[in-house]
Amino acid sequence: MNAGIRGRRRTAAVIATAGALALSVLNAPAAQARDTGIVLSDLVINNGRPVVVGTSRVVEPPISFNIALPPGYSTEHPFRYDAHPFLYRGSLTEAADTGDSYIGPGGYTCFDVSSKRARCEGTLYIDPHPSREQVDSNSDATKWKIAVSLRLFKADEVTLVAQEFETRPGGVSLRRAANLTAADATPEPVAKGKKVTVAGKLTRANWTTHKNGPYVGSAVRLQFRAKGATTFKTLKWVTTNSAGALRTQVTASTDGFFRWMFYGNTTTGTATSGQDYIDVR
Repeated sequence: MNAGIRGRRRTAAVIATAGALALSVLNAPAAQARDTGIVLSDLVINNGRPVVVGTSRVVEPPISFNIALPPGYSTEHPFRYDAHPFLYRGSLTEAADTGDSYIGPGGYTCFDVSSKRARCEGTLYIDPHPSREQVDSNSDATKWKIAVSLRLFKADEVTLVAQEFETRPGGVSLRRAANLTAADATPEPVAKGKKVTVAGKLTRANWTTHKNGPYVGSAVRLQFRAKGATTFKTLKWVTTNSAGALRTQVTASTDGFFRWMFYGNTTTGTATSGQDYIDVR
């Protein structure tokens, strides 16, 4: 695995699960810890946005960065160095020593700018499956720290010359995926001026049980778009009950579409329900 360039065009893509990549980094032959001289810059993760993870689907947020090589190393020899970003929680030393609370790249490709510089693009790899132990607790829904792994190898491309881990400012927010069932407005049709009951349910990923569970006591917007209009307007805020259910009444005035909108928070992603058309007569 490497971030260099073979020839003058580009590397082969690095494809690895986060766990496998962590092991390759952490189980490399021992070397005296010292500055590698590699500079990793202009790092962008998921375009600066939070990363939302559910209970089963692998999530691969995009990453991009630049690398500059030290004297004696060239993009012509890509297996003599390695540079990549990763996310971690807690202690950097613990993450580097054990691979716990570690999220690494799933794959990336680097394109040479010169014999000393390259531009790299790829993804991180986040698998909520329990066996991965990446997001296995709801406490993982927080801001993760950013670091980079940098390594240099001898000409045999195996013997490690130097290795270092550098932290980066800021962080990446991991959030639990939320889901809203489609709005259900009854009765249909309804007489103008009569009450319409709109129901729904808000759930979110539980990373401990690896199932979706009710999101209790959360404020959700009920919105309406009149037939022929292009935008939704908020009618009211409704709070979920102990089962995550939503239920409220509004007065019917015109044909249109109801939907629920949850704007998310620091631990949970946003969600928008499907729409339900109401015929007012």
